Amino acid sequence: MNGVYEVRMHGRAGQGAKSGSQLLAEAAFREGKYIQSFPEYGSERRGAPTVSYTKITDTILKSHEPIVNPDVVMVLDFGIMRSIDVAAGLRESGILIVNTKVCSPEIKKLANFNGPLYGVDATGISMELLGMDTPNVPMLGALLKLTSIVSMESLEIVIREHFLPKIGEEKVQKNIEMLRRGYQEVFE
Repeated sequence: MNGVYEVRMHGRAGQGAKSGSQLLAEAAFREGKYIQSFPEYGSERRGAPTVSYTKITDTILKSHEPIVNPDVVMVLDFGIMRSIDVAAGLRESGILIVNTKVCSPEIKKLANFNGPLYGVDATGISMELLGMDTPNVPMLGALLKLTSIVSMESLEIVIREHFLPKIGEEKVQKNIEMLRRGYQEVFE
């Protein structure tokens, strides 16, 4: 890896942008990378807009600044694109991944982004498997498919370690299935 690989996640409080950022960072750390993961949000109420950042590199990170020119932007809540410029600073060669059922020119226009756009029905996957709107894990699956920034195995281990004490084996398995489905079901 040359330089710092930067991922910015936009969502709403309660959708798992902060947890998703942490899971990604911990998987990279398991693979010997240097990492940072931190959220940025105003009010901490459910539904409020949030942004989380993940930085991954082979060398020590000295800067603790928010990400302004990400390699990837992940949008966990499509509706947030109507009020927030989610693609701000995203390079034309960068990747925009949106929680949506259909990728369309309207999404690119709404995001003001002309680069690669990918979608995954992360809400549909999480509702089907967990019965709640927690799109972060399927979105991470899509990210793995498109970037290979960390291995599926590392992320599955981190999900197990992170969630097993909190939610038990059955829901851990459902989260791993959500990760795999996001990987398989990402589309252009």
